[in-house]
Amino acid sequence: MTEDTGRGGPDPDGPTAALEEQLRRLTASQRRQRRLLEAVVAISADMDTHTMLQHIVTVGTELFDARSGALGVLGDDGTVADLITVGADERQGGAPPGHPADREVLGVPLTVRGTVYGNLCVSGKRDGTPFTDDDEKLLTALASAASVSIENARLYERLKYTTEQFQRRMLPDLPDLGRIEVRARYQPASELPKLGGDWYDVLVLPDGVPCIIVGDVTGHDPGVAPVMGQFRNMLRALAHDRGGPPGVIVSKLDEVIGTLDDPPAATLVLGRLEERSAGEYTFHWTNAGHPPPLLITQDGSVRYLAPPRHGIPVGVDTRLPRPDHEHPLPPGSTLLLFTDGLVERRDRDIDEGLRALAEHAGPLATATLDVLCDAVIANHGQVFDDDVAVLVVRVPPRPGG
Repeated sequence: MTEDTGRGGPDPDGPTAALEEQLRRLTASQRRQRRLLEAVVAISADMDTHTMLQHIVTVGTELFDARSGALGVLGDDGTVADLITVGADERQGGAPPGHPADREVLGVPLTVRGTVYGNLCVSGKRDGTPFTDDDEKLLTALASAASVSIENARLYERLKYTTEQFQRRMLPDLPDLGRIEVRARYQPASELPKLGGDWYDVLVLPDGVPCIIVGDVTGHDPGVAPVMGQFRNMLRALAHDRGGPPGVIVSKLDEVIGTLDDPPAATLVLGRLEERSAGEYTFHWTNAGHPPPLLITQDGSVRYLAPPRHGIPVGVDTRLPRPDHEHPLPPGSTLLLFTDGLVERRDRDIDEGLRALAEHAGPLATATLDVLCDAVIANHGQVFDDDVAVLVVRVPPRPGG
């Protein structure tokens, strides 16, 4: 006969099971806290509002293994400006299609310093358990971080818009050059505080010759844009007052800049579109450390105008002469001037960028200048590490051509 010692399996209601359950809950809580921290760091670094909102509601549903989530954000007028949902139908206010309207929902407001920005809610845990007080605390923590990020993103977008408008308003209107076509574009950098000093200018000199300029003041701090305006205005005054070859005008600018206590540096191309005989144009220019102009002929051929004697940037050494260069512009040809932001990217060097620009621009030899401008900027990609100025001019084609 076997003696019954009373030793069976572990008591499911005993202290060991209770300890295991506490450990399981603690592990799950730590995992959610870690996920929350990762989410807060991620959304704090994201300045694109839509991407950030999508991230917030996605994290909210994942934290609770919820079937759906919704984030409604109010606009300045108090109406819903954005409604982002995950696993939900926007027409049902964030509920999954076919789900009962009275199912359990956990929602918390988005507030910063008493201002309500919207509401974040999650719905229907997949394991069927109800939401707890701890769940509400966790969602409130996410909503608190989200509110600050939303406010920062809105401030960022307003600052970026104001900065772009300021920079664009400093650029001039283009004059009518008769049979010579001219177009320009300005593309700001994708991120603040990269306030650039890129500019373009077109003016008609006292002798009736069009003068075209593209330049870039070094630096990206808030003081660069006003310096750019000073450069542009000084060049305009010198070109009108002094006249003469482009190299002489830029040399005079060097002298003026050299009198300043802390002279800024800039690269630029300044050139004259000279009609030497009826319908025959020559580009007469000087280059101060700037990317070379691209000549595009009617047949799609491309060539960078980059003579061996290349000038240094303005404001570096006033003692060196400024070489002048000349090149004929075949009838119907296009001259593309640009700043280095068009050909520089983090994933490639400037030589690759120059090759890519030439390859892309050649087939657009007979496209409208608006199409050409938009195409070369779009070909760069969606992210601009630097601002970009583009100026294109096209001399008239041969009569009947």
